[in-house]
Amino acid sequence: MNNLNQAIWVELLKARRSMMPLLTGLGFLLVPLMGGFFMIILKDPEFARQVGLISAKAQLMAGVADWPTFMELLAQATAIGGLILFSLIGSWVFGREYSDHTIKDLLALPTPRRSIVLAKFVVIAVWSLALIVMIYVVGLVVGTAVALPAVPMDVIRQGSITLAVTAGLTIAGITPIIFFASAGRGYLPPMGVAILTIFLGQIVAVAGWGEYFPWAIPALYSQGAHFGMVSYLLVILTGIVGIVGTFIWWEKVDQTH
Repeated sequence: MNNLNQAIWVELLKARRSMMPLLTGLGFLLVPLMGGFFMIILKDPEFARQVGLISAKAQLMAGVADWPTFMELLAQATAIGGLILFSLIGSWVFGREYSDHTIKDLLALPTPRRSIVLAKFVVIAVWSLALIVMIYVVGLVVGTAVALPAVPMDVIRQGSITLAVTAGLTIAGITPIIFFASAGRGYLPPMGVAILTIFLGQIVAVAGWGEYFPWAIPALYSQGAHFGMVSYLLVILTGIVGIVGTFIWWEKVDQTH
């Protein structure tokens, strides 16, 4: 346990000393801010004309200016943007050891490899969840600031649940992508896989098989789709496979090459 605590502390220290938390925070902060911007456009079509956007286009992108639409927008952005951003975080946490050539020094420490890997996954999960909490809180502030029509508390609660589940499904789906940060020994392979999963997810969803493709499920869920238990189990299994695969890679593969 001491080894794990120390490994987590080291990983948190690496993150704190880098620009990545700030950059990812600013990147994800655009989600509620842009959502609020679209709500303003929908509420005031004349303003949309002044800035060069027509209200019909805004309607197509966001629907009507109310809390359900705003919360759904946050969830959809989490499903798509979160997949890229969370993958970037995971790629950085694992891939930087190879890109910065610190992997040999890291493995020379008297800390079990499994503790190092687990610490990295813990940091990725905490980091990702912190971003979700941030956009949720900022989203509530933005929605209130743009004076969205009052709704029963149950509506906000349901939107919050949808956002939380979408975030959980998205985070679970990035673990196989993170595996490629280790197997590919850097940043680029996992980000390529992340882009590929988004591309394939769009195709599979259009074909009507999205409920069986782990990386399409979060986006479909955020749009109000209902799934059977099989879909959720597929996402959970995908997450487990990614974690186990990463552990095996670090334990069994020669990292000195």
